[in-house]
Amino acid sequence: MQSWGKLIRRNWVPVLSGIFIMMMLAACATQEALPPPPQVDRTPPMDEVADFTGDYDSAVFQDWNDRTYYQIFVRSFNDSDGDGIGDLQGIIEKLDYLNDGDPETDSDLGISGIWLMPINESPSYHGYDVVDYYSIESDYGTMEDFELLLEEAEARGIKIIMDLVLNHSSSQHPWFIASKRGDPEFKDYYVWSDTDPGIEGPWGQQVWHNGGNGEYYYGVFWGGMPDLNYYNQEVNSKVNDIIRFWLEDVGVHGFRLDAIMYLKEEGNLLMNTFSNHEWFQEFHDFYKGINPDAFTIGEVWTNTEEVVKYIGNEVDTAFEFDLATAMLNSVRGGQNSDITAQQEKVNEMYPEGQYGRFLANHDQTRSATVLSGDLEKQKIAASLLLTGPGIPFLYYGEEVGVEGSKPDEHLRRPMHWTPRGGFTEGDPWQDYAAKLETRNVETMEDEPGSLLNRYRSLIQLRNDSPALRRGTLEHIPSSTRRVYAYFRYTPEESLLVVNNLGTLQEDYGLFLKQSPWAEGFALEPVYAATAEDIFRGEDAREYLDGKISQPVVNDQGGFEDFKVLGSLEARATYIFRVIPE
Repeated sequence: MQSWGKLIRRNWVPVLSGIFIMMMLAACATQEALPPPPQVDRTPPMDEVADFTGDYDSAVFQDWNDRTYYQIFVRSFNDSDGDGIGDLQGIIEKLDYLNDGDPETDSDLGISGIWLMPINESPSYHGYDVVDYYSIESDYGTMEDFELLLEEAEARGIKIIMDLVLNHSSSQHPWFIASKRGDPEFKDYYVWSDTDPGIEGPWGQQVWHNGGNGEYYYGVFWGGMPDLNYYNQEVNSKVNDIIRFWLEDVGVHGFRLDAIMYLKEEGNLLMNTFSNHEWFQEFHDFYKGINPDAFTIGEVWTNTEEVVKYIGNEVDTAFEFDLATAMLNSVRGGQNSDITAQQEKVNEMYPEGQYGRFLANHDQTRSATVLSGDLEKQKIAASLLLTGPGIPFLYYGEEVGVEGSKPDEHLRRPMHWTPRGGFTEGDPWQDYAAKLETRNVETMEDEPGSLLNRYRSLIQLRNDSPALRRGTLEHIPSSTRRVYAYFRYTPEESLLVVNNLGTLQEDYGLFLKQSPWAEGFALEPVYAATAEDIFRGEDAREYLDGKISQPVVNDQGGFEDFKVLGSLEARATYIFRVIPE
């Protein structure tokens, strides 16, 4: 038995100052977008404009870079049997909404990956306290249902990853029950102390809990989630068996890994320890030995500098929380400062494209609420999400503007399928969110310029575009911060993306010191989305016919004060194909 006396690491405070107390989930709490800085417009001097040389490394890109993932809380997505609780059969019923498997149609979202939040048996509604790592939550169905879901998804080109909760189990897990009563086989599966060390966790929470047996056990999130002891090799062996079962026997395509900062503590250091990184290096070798194509994405809810330390030889990718905050900040404030700065940092620090790009998830205030329910802001946020690099993740309901703020249950309300709900024929386990009558799939399907159709059109465009899926991003400075422009570049395709983040029609100028196209290039419209309409392909060319100016480049392929369109519609996104001369 280990006795632990742990103190809070002093340098956590600035890192975690935006994190609130968390109660039930194995994740940190909501980070709210901050107010934007004051608007300042100026023409950038050419010596401040970055060179764009066209450097490109295709070796880093993998299958997951070609996918757009859809995050599903099974309990709230679709109920197939009328008991008010979503289930696996309900997801099967709605697969054609996500992707009908026919590349010639455009009525589906175009999703090619699904992240299922916890599906293991659990005593809680959310599932992050597991009692059986080998079973399916009985509220959701059976293992046969899950295997059918995998089969039906694969038939549509969709790969499924599942939440794997490694840091802790439920306090009702048989391992913990045996450990608590002193069973020598299981005693050291968890971390016990004869006395209460009396310290707090990273965000001020209680981490040592009275076991009712004269001892105290460690659980970084709460007493119902005791942390597993990864200094015990028997625990590591059991976890390896679990990983092998789901990858090899069941056939999932990978894992979203919950709360990976916290697996191994070192004395008074509770997260991001050297031992933790060593453990994940061994984990990486183990799961890649089972399936080299398996995909992992980690939850490392902290600053970018810490997140990137896990990428590559520990987990394949991780969610980029700081970028999510920056995108929402820029949309809220109608300015490009936050997203430009954070995207530049991400470009510099990550292997190209190896991070999860998202707006919000199940632990955060929904993006629709952060953006005050404003549909036009949500549309431009969708543009930033889906035209930038990284692996896009869309939280269910985000595409129809479902709102929600704390408590956690209100972030995970039932999906809005119809003006009356459409989630269940019974009484839903939670009430629907506000604005159900207008913020639902059925209503928005019939509105050409709706938020749903913005998501559909952009995901489908991304599916068709190597540059959007795998291209590098090169920012193009603008004379106004309300315009956010960039190239997405691969050797086979390059695109110019121009977003007006502002609320009014915008005059502007774009500046580029150097490009790979010193002989010149032309621009051809491939996409235009305004507040009311969406145009793709030939429709975009017709819509912008006679409105486009072609760049006149200097001897290095750059330009100064270039306006591809005379003015930009409010909250509009325009995408042009680069045609080298």
